[in-house]
Amino acid sequence: MNKKTCILLTGPTAIGKTAVAIQIALHYKTSIISADSRQCYKEMTIGVAKPTPEQLQKVPHYFINSHSITEEVNAAGFEQYALEAVKKIFEKNDIAVMAGGTGLYIKAFCEGLDTIPTIDPAIRNEVTQHYEQKGKQWLQEQIKEKDPLFFDKGEIENPQRLMRALEVKLSTGLSIREYQQGKKVERDFRIIKIGLELPKDLLHEQINKRVDQMMQDGLLNEVKALYANRSLNALQTVGYYELFNYLNGIGSLEEAVDLIKQHTRQYAKRQITWFKKAGIEKMVDPRLISPIVEFINEKLR
Repeated sequence: MNKKTCILLTGPTAIGKTAVAIQIALHYKTSIISADSRQCYKEMTIGVAKPTPEQLQKVPHYFINSHSITEEVNAAGFEQYALEAVKKIFEKNDIAVMAGGTGLYIKAFCEGLDTIPTIDPAIRNEVTQHYEQKGKQWLQEQIKEKDPLFFDKGEIENPQRLMRALEVKLSTGLSIREYQQGKKVERDFRIIKIGLELPKDLLHEQINKRVDQMMQDGLLNEVKALYANRSLNALQTVGYYELFNYLNGIGSLEEAVDLIKQHTRQYAKRQITWFKKAGIEKMVDPRLISPIVEFINEKLR
């Protein structure tokens, strides 16, 4: 093998990326870099389906428990972190594994990020304050009115993405989508992109079961412990947002759990749409490891 290689395993939430990545990493005796924008936070565990302590002991992981919810973590920071991590792995091994479903983080690692002008801090503060007072619906209405280009194609359920899009539009007069057309960066290592897929009904069943398991494992108590920090960007995410609303007296616990399932299914659908455009080389069933290893070995020859 004449070139260092990163095996990228991606797919929608709840499809089983962690289990597959661990088996692949063990096979090639290497480490895993997480490409999940929430598993990096020490304070969030159950609701982000973080690998178990036993799994973390089996295989070294990067970008798991590496940051605090009080830190600002974004795609640009992940790109830098992941490039340093893969360099460390390549010092001892020709192969690294990356696993996760955060599309923008994967794009940053594989292709680099487009340069977006510096945002006026006053505009950023104003957008943040309005969001904290008026909520996600206000952000969605603002984006629909001021940046229909992003509203049509962007992550409109993600408050962090909505705030970013709105501040870029207000600062520059252009849609953030117009800045996302740059040239791809060529990495000095190979990336093999593998997508995990299951029939829709089976994926939805796994999502629903996983949410029920999270609740049994104590997700509500985890959310209660984080309640004082509920306005932080890190916590504006499915599984936490709905339970914060429940704790604020909005709806019943059963309704909150149903919403988590619904929003997770919607997120999975958006992920699948994104992956179709991400240059995946092979779609595989996560329940069958042998064909995945065979494909990787074929690519490595």
